[in-house]
Amino acid sequence: MTDQAVDTGGVRLSGTAAAERQFLGRTRELKELLADIERAGLDTIAGRKVPRARVLLIAGRAGSGRTALAEELVRQVADRYDGRVLRVRLSESDGTPVPVERAARELLAALDLPTPAGADQDDLSAALRTALADRKALLLLDDAVDAEQVDALLPDTPDCLAVAVSTGPLTGISDVRPCTIGGLDTKSALDLLTRSTGSVRITVDPCAAEGLVEECQAHPAALTLVGGWLAARPKAAVADVAKQLRAEGDDSTPLGRAFQLVHTSLPASAARTLRLLALAPAGLIDPHTASALAGCSVGSARATLDDFVGLGLLRAVPSPLPQYEVPGCLHPHLRALAEEQDRPAELQLARARMLERTVRLLQSCRAITETDSPEAREKLQGMPRSLRFPSPRAAEDWLRIRRPALLAAARLAVADGELDTLARRLMSQLVRTMVAHFGTQAAAPDLYGVHGLVLDVAERRELPREKAAALLNLGDLDAQTGRTAQALVRYREALDAGRSANDPYATGRAMESVGGAHLELGDYDRAADWFGRALAQRLARDERADAARLYGRIAAAQTFAGRYGEAQRGWRAAVAGYRKDGDVASQARALSELARVQEYAGRPEESLHTCHEALEWARRAEDVRLQAALQLRLADTLEHLGDPASAGLHRTAAERLLGEDPGDPDQADDTEHRANAYEIRSTSTKD
Repeated sequence: MTDQAVDTGGVRLSGTAAAERQFLGRTRELKELLADIERAGLDTIAGRKVPRARVLLIAGRAGSGRTALAEELVRQVADRYDGRVLRVRLSESDGTPVPVERAARELLAALDLPTPAGADQDDLSAALRTALADRKALLLLDDAVDAEQVDALLPDTPDCLAVAVSTGPLTGISDVRPCTIGGLDTKSALDLLTRSTGSVRITVDPCAAEGLVEECQAHPAALTLVGGWLAARPKAAVADVAKQLRAEGDDSTPLGRAFQLVHTSLPASAARTLRLLALAPAGLIDPHTASALAGCSVGSARATLDDFVGLGLLRAVPSPLPQYEVPGCLHPHLRALAEEQDRPAELQLARARMLERTVRLLQSCRAITETDSPEAREKLQGMPRSLRFPSPRAAEDWLRIRRPALLAAARLAVADGELDTLARRLMSQLVRTMVAHFGTQAAAPDLYGVHGLVLDVAERRELPREKAAALLNLGDLDAQTGRTAQALVRYREALDAGRSANDPYATGRAMESVGGAHLELGDYDRAADWFGRALAQRLARDERADAARLYGRIAAAQTFAGRYGEAQRGWRAAVAGYRKDGDVASQARALSELARVQEYAGRPEESLHTCHEALEWARRAEDVRLQAALQLRLADTLEHLGDPASAGLHRTAAERLLGEDPGDPDQADDTEHRANAYEIRSTSTKD
């Protein structure tokens, strides 16, 4: 399993890295933070109720243990907030701020609440505040870049508490209680060293150990790196490390000198792999990412990553699959070393290998869902074993766990102006794979972002066909989430792009979508006009199935407008088109709609005749649900014409088709409701 795409063996930690980590020191800071929770706010002193959640700020340099302190505080007070802790990181490992929109989505998802695709920052922030209005929740906002990020996520209730972690102050948020941290106290710093080195080397030379702590300025991340270096060299003395740190004089910070010490001690291949990890999307790495970046086997990459964890260079992410994270405090050092020691062409090649590997993994992840396709099975078998998944469930697990890194890879590919072809392939596979495993509705928020990235590439490279496709996809997602006016704007832009590309498919699709948007907005004349334009194009290209469908859409618009004569002509044209194309099921549905319009027009006898014809075609199509719906319509029409006996026979036939007990009146009512609902649903879906 080591070389398979999904390895369920979990993350192996080498040496003492596998030991459970206990929180060290910070007793004074914790006491102050706990007191700040109880202390009255400024508004309360003035006699006014605190209008928003209290904000506690833990400020310090990256690697100072600020997140660990925040987590310990959250652990100690979580019970006061019913154990409901919401966590979100507000910056990537490379320091890039996370958009508020994305952070709000993550928090809403943690609350199991829907996040409409395409909703903007204001809408999502408002939805989050509404969701937290009647809850006691504890928010941990890690790696905040500025006050605007934090402010947009704060609940409007004093029953919630926000713990923010940042480098500096959050100017602009009222009544923030700051706690600034520096290095650890000496005892805690020595305990941190002992975890890696064992107690012997510390106790035999306590002066040297304290000197080492002083050299590192008791900085937790620097001590972790130094401890990992000592752990890998059992015969090295603590005093030797302090001397070497002083010799690493190029970097003025203790963390920089400790990192330089560890990097220079690595074998050349491992040092190169470490530097290339700066290219990992969102700082999230799995063995495949490292393998592609370094150009080595998956097994070798995993062993190297585990060694890096033991040295304090990486963090193992708790996950069913092996996954690692570059600490944010080390990312600038990795990037600087990569730019200094690796040529730009080598970095570009490594990035391309990583994205290409991601594309192939996505292809494999999607192909395993296509079990009925011999072509897909053959393609899957032709892939290397390291890229294959053992089961569809394993593929879905991989996709769900790696989702943040995959979305970050798409953003990275778009940001890199030299990889647009690869970027388009990556985003195409990402969309198809997410739809295959999660469905369009569940994946819609992520798909919206990916289609937006495709649009960025298309506009930058002046690719009108790709631009039209992206705009159509974005418009569809807008329409599905009720933003019809925005969808209409997208569809019109897609029409312009399709015409620029001389792409008849995109143009016709955009015309029809514009018509659908007008139909949804209640502008039936414009809807019919745009459907007519799309129809003319389909007829010119002899696309009979699409033409028949468009006749139906025109008829639907005329029906809504109350022009039943024109609607009947449209449905008859649709019926004729489906008959010529041999589409029996669609012909039956079109006849059903024609019968409905005839009934609206006050022609029950004609409706009765058309219903019988539709029923016959529904039988040929073996569409049981439509047969039942038509039987019920026949029953209604016959009752209207004064023939209750025949109406009862048709109603009984409908109940029999749906497998219900005809003697139960409640079931009969339910049967009619479900059959009518089906008929409406099938028609709207087809149209």
